[in-house]
Amino acid sequence: MNAQRRPLIVGNWKMNKLSGEGRDLAQQVADSAGELAGRLVLCPPAIFLQAIAGLLSATEVAVGAQDCHANESGAHTGDISAPMLADIGCRYVILGHSERRANHGEDDQAVNAKAAAAHAAGLTAIICVGESQAERDQGLTLARISAQLESSVPGSSDEMNTVIAYEPIWAIGSGLTPTPEDVQDVHAHIRVYLGSILGADVVEQIRLLYGGSVKPENAEELLALGDVDGALVGGASLDAQSFLGIARAGSELAA
Repeated sequence: MNAQRRPLIVGNWKMNKLSGEGRDLAQQVADSAGELAGRLVLCPPAIFLQAIAGLLSATEVAVGAQDCHANESGAHTGDISAPMLADIGCRYVILGHSERRANHGEDDQAVNAKAAAAHAAGLTAIICVGESQAERDQGLTLARISAQLESSVPGSSDEMNTVIAYEPIWAIGSGLTPTPEDVQDVHAHIRVYLGSILGADVVEQIRLLYGGSVKPENAEELLALGDVDGALVGGASLDAQSFLGIARAGSELAA
């Protein structure tokens, strides 16, 4: 973790929690957030966004969505636009998560269009990249991630409106994680490759997150890596103490 880049810990609740459970979880996180360095972001299911955003509006915790549509409005039944998210108090949106890519057929071009829409609405886009087990086994990790960065990151990206999250698909929810050396190598590659796209000044400030079975037990080791600036947390974000444990690890390293 680089002291010049403010750490960011993002909780992706995915399709979990009911309304009361979500409010309780958000309140527990908010109650401890003030004592921590860095930024905490909670990304609940879309149906709870407005309630959670209202609950957290006067706290140190920001709210993000798990997806958005590329268009501002229109005949897109069931979708939510970036301006709608901004209107109810969202500040971040996760885009290109491997589960969206796999389950909804989203490709890099779709992610690019959504990220550009997020930027236009004043949101920070958390753009996800990562390789499958097969790609890893074939030694294609860096090539795959380079291709995703090239096509998924719009020209409007800068250090203020864009975060990149590396999430090896094979590690999500599996309990498995790459070695710290592997994580650092991939993050360093991302930073160098982004520099060729966005410029050296931007890339030195842009935050890179690691996602993939992050938990309190491995958070300190992962967050201590030089090019890891935070975490995109899945399962562990559903328990306040686990999520806060990860956040505390980042806070202590940033102190």
